[in-house]
Amino acid sequence: MKRTNNHKHNASHSFSLKTGVGALVFLLLCVATFAQRVNPLKKLQIAELAISNLYVDSVDDQKLVEDGIRGMLEKLDPHSSYTTAKETKSLNEPLQGSFDGIGVQFNMISDTLLIIQPVRKGPSEKVGIIAGDRIITVNDTTISGVKMERSEIMRRLRGPRSSKVKLGVKRRGVPDLLTFTVTRAKIPVHTLDAYYMIRPHVGYVRIGSFGATTYGEFMTAVDSLQKAGMRDLILDLQDNGGGYLQSAVRIVEEFLQKGDLVVYTEGRAQKRQEYNAGGGGRLEKGKVCVLINEYSASAAEIVTGAIQDQDRGTVIGRRSFGKGLVQRPIEFDDGSMIRLTVAHYYTPSGRCIQKPYEKGEKEDYAQDIEKRFKHGELYSADSIHFNDSLRCYTLRKHRTVYGGGGIMPDVFVPLDTTQYTAFHRQLVARSLVINTTLRYVEDHRDELKAKYAKFDDYMKRFEVPQAMVDTLFAEAERQKVKPRDDAERKRTLPMLRLQLKALIARDIWDMNEYFRLMNEQNHIVSKAVEVITGK
Repeated sequence: MKRTNNHKHNASHSFSLKTGVGALVFLLLCVATFAQRVNPLKKLQIAELAISNLYVDSVDDQKLVEDGIRGMLEKLDPHSSYTTAKETKSLNEPLQGSFDGIGVQFNMISDTLLIIQPVRKGPSEKVGIIAGDRIITVNDTTISGVKMERSEIMRRLRGPRSSKVKLGVKRRGVPDLLTFTVTRAKIPVHTLDAYYMIRPHVGYVRIGSFGATTYGEFMTAVDSLQKAGMRDLILDLQDNGGGYLQSAVRIVEEFLQKGDLVVYTEGRAQKRQEYNAGGGGRLEKGKVCVLINEYSASAAEIVTGAIQDQDRGTVIGRRSFGKGLVQRPIEFDDGSMIRLTVAHYYTPSGRCIQKPYEKGEKEDYAQDIEKRFKHGELYSADSIHFNDSLRCYTLRKHRTVYGGGGIMPDVFVPLDTTQYTAFHRQLVARSLVINTTLRYVEDHRDELKAKYAKFDDYMKRFEVPQAMVDTLFAEAERQKVKPRDDAERKRTLPMLRLQLKALIARDIWDMNEYFRLMNEQNHIVSKAVEVITGK
């Protein structure tokens, strides 16, 4: 009797379950049929509902939706994308110009966070943390020697403004672990890598990206250089991947006359929008050279294209990346974001410099730079061919320029493969160069600062010790990184010594001094100096 009742109960439960599932399936089919007639987007809702309720295993609804969004965007152009809240925050920080943290420049050496420089007047400097200190613990959790991911270390160091973090610090010459309590604060992110007088009356400015603070940083540099006697300017946009369009436009305005077109955007659902110079720019007079390479993209190409099309300056280097698409951010309540391509941008002559792509073929698009290497265009301008249908003309001198594949410089500078040998590239890739530098500076920081009070003195007199090179090569051999022969070893030494000297200068002073040294052997910079000075 008992078993019969259980059987009836189980049968009843089974029947109700089947009925419920059947009803759900019937409902989904009805809605699907209706959706096909009314709105195809309903299919997405139905698919999500079906998977959530009927799929054999449990699913994460949040991830399901995110994967669906990514799937849609993957079939569009290569630059439309979706980012999670965490990814969005990380991507936006460099562009917004600040983040909340402890304020140090650091590098990892032997699984330990080594402070290169505390940010001037930043929270770490205020409590007494100095260059050369090693952070061992964060809030009593050991981060040194435990192979913790760099992203996890960053997460522990960063936090809400005004919050406190306790750091355990090892300092050279001090036996005990020092403890500092740092109050996190707003830390500025600079987008200008360097500016200085590269020759008498010739200023040099290198912009690493275009963010919210770039225009202000740029004008500060211009003020300083003009006070130092600058008449002409070399604007270095090599390796600049872009950023905010508005920042690029404001900088171009400083070079052009009132009313000159800087750039215009236009898309299927977006009407033509023009950006014109307001006039009164600080750089309307004087010679200008803009430097680009195969990694200069987007906002960097807007600046370059405007100056080239308006015949305001000379573009020097190699063909730029070729990104002529404008993304609009679409934010969700949870902090995630879609960056959706809504328009093309066009240079003043009417060029769209977007390189060709097949929708959904992002892998092929990503391999474009590698194809340029193999094709030989980085070594010879003769191997670059543009479609005649994309020919345009500059607005004042009516010179021929082309769209459809980046910006071709007025003066081509081939890539010099002899500067960096394969052996040198391996040394850099294995972090052998940077780690050797960090150890050397840690051992000799006080001595270097005492001996070279000014960078100019260091630049003229300092020579990389042979012992430092020997230490580097010995560690390389231990890691089975070897030159092909003695000839390659000898070819490696000149650029290696320069790089070591520049990295030491960066750690003692800043990035400005690094580029002052490296630029003396940068062929694109050297050509710009030759063009702008006539020497």
